[in-house]
Amino acid sequence: MAKGGLGMSTSDFDPVKRVGLPGREFQIVPGWPMDLPSDRSYVEVVAAACDAAGHVYVFNRGPQAIIVFDPQGQYVRSLSVEPFARPHGITIAEDGTIYCVDDFAHQIRVLEPDGSLRMTMGTGQPSDTGADSVDYRNIARAGAPFNYPTNLAIAPNGDLFVTDGYGNARVHQFSAEGQHRASWGGPGSGPGQFQVPHGIAIDESGIVYVADRENSRIQRFDLTGAYLDEWTDVVRPCEVFTTGRGEVYVAELGERAGRWPGWPPADEHAVGGRVSVFDLQGKLVTRWGDGADPCAPGDFFAPHDICVGPDGEIYVSEVVWAAGARQGLVSVDCHTIQKFSPT
Repeated sequence: MAKGGLGMSTSDFDPVKRVGLPGREFQIVPGWPMDLPSDRSYVEVVAAACDAAGHVYVFNRGPQAIIVFDPQGQYVRSLSVEPFARPHGITIAEDGTIYCVDDFAHQIRVLEPDGSLRMTMGTGQPSDTGADSVDYRNIARAGAPFNYPTNLAIAPNGDLFVTDGYGNARVHQFSAEGQHRASWGGPGSGPGQFQVPHGIAIDESGIVYVADRENSRIQRFDLTGAYLDEWTDVVRPCEVFTTGRGEVYVAELGERAGRWPGWPPADEHAVGGRVSVFDLQGKLVTRWGDGADPCAPGDFFAPHDICVGPDGEIYVSEVVWAAGARQGLVSVDCHTIQKFSPT
């Protein structure tokens, strides 16, 4: 069985390398995933999610959009699904229901555990926000669901919360059956406003965390959309993940990758891609990365998603091709997903 997709061979990894601040470190799992059939490839991994058994569902922009591995990195199966316009985010509920966010289709596809379609959320047409592309700078007003949605989180009561996204500046709330309940937000940098609400998570107490990417902050809300506070010790956060262990994990794109047209080149002191872990009060617990050597094990070029498995293992996905490899900013062989285990 051969390893496929953008990745690194096991010989490129130091199996004892540890990352993170002293007192809270993680160990890189060498060459994860270990096993992929030669007729499968994942090209660019945009997100990953774990089911209750710890199986990892790799959501990618290759020909097999959802590839499943066991925690050790052995290939389990590929789900047979209709092609996505552009995979962006994936979430798995406790009962195994799979939520796939397709930003270019302006839809969310809800799948049964076997990959069969349960329902589709969204009309497939972008809502009226004034934006006609993924460039958030063209948004003129808040709109209905959806205009390039990005990610989805599930509340303790089963409600669904969606960040929307590149062509909108809102969070939408739905019932578990997909009925629209409420929306909040709008374009801007004030409390409760967004510039690319890109990632979302909800902790056990019902606090909603929104990765407000281009405002470089995590905004927190209650389940009614009331603004609580914001955390600013992040640089262009793409995704946020909460655990029942009182920690909040953040994948930060940084300032070097995924820059918008017209932005000046990043200078040599710019913060690169990294992972940060906070406690529930927003205090930094540990951090690693920074993009100094973006293709080295443990470092990052363009972190796009982060999830934590049932045993505390961390999976970080990177949009290597979209954020820079196609422009020659980084090697096409740079890793697009890495696994870290707590030490």
